[in-house]
Amino acid sequence: MFFDNLNEIKPIASKTGTSIFVVPDKAEVSIDDAIMVQPDEKASITIEQVREMIRRVELRQTNDVYIVIRPAEKLSQEAANAFLKSLEEPGEKVHFILVTSAPGLLLPTILSRGAIYIYRGESPVRAGIDASEEVKSLAKRLLAVKPDEVMALAEEITKHKDGVRAYALSVIGVAIEMLYKTYLLNGKYVFLQKLPRFLAMYDAVERNGSVKLQIVANLI
Repeated sequence: MFFDNLNEIKPIASKTGTSIFVVPDKAEVSIDDAIMVQPDEKASITIEQVREMIRRVELRQTNDVYIVIRPAEKLSQEAANAFLKSLEEPGEKVHFILVTSAPGLLLPTILSRGAIYIYRGESPVRAGIDASEEVKSLAKRLLAVKPDEVMALAEEITKHKDGVRAYALSVIGVAIEMLYKTYLLNGKYVFLQKLPRFLAMYDAVERNGSVKLQIVANLI
């Protein structure tokens, strides 16, 4: 769903327990008396911060409580996993507001638990994909590849002469961007279901795993 005014965030969030708002980084989001959860000095939102936030909202609330997590993509994997149960059962008067400009970096389990709202004005979801036509073509093929074609495609990607790992990461990254943008714009769950494999592939390749092996392992 789309919205046109940043002032609509609180009224929209008041109608649901968990909502995800996709807005540009520079967009000012101001919600009176909200509990703010932001990255610590390590530039991530830690499991300790999430546990403290959960403790604060576990008490019975007499008034609506708004918790803003921004940028939500900075939730560490541990923090995001610890957050899942609260997202499923936030409490009658508790409203979690996840603000992000990069929804593709959120765990699919997080994306699937919240109503998603996209800022129409300068939405990063509506922006084009910044990559060469060659990379975009390979990314599209990676998304649609059949099991018996995976090895050949993996070999094609790893034939890049300079910086094989960086090149493969760019192709996988564009595939991830295509998946989440298509899901957010069309709401077809099949695209969200594919995300975990591509996120795992990207993470493994980034950590110096064999490029060809990781592509094959995650797609067959």
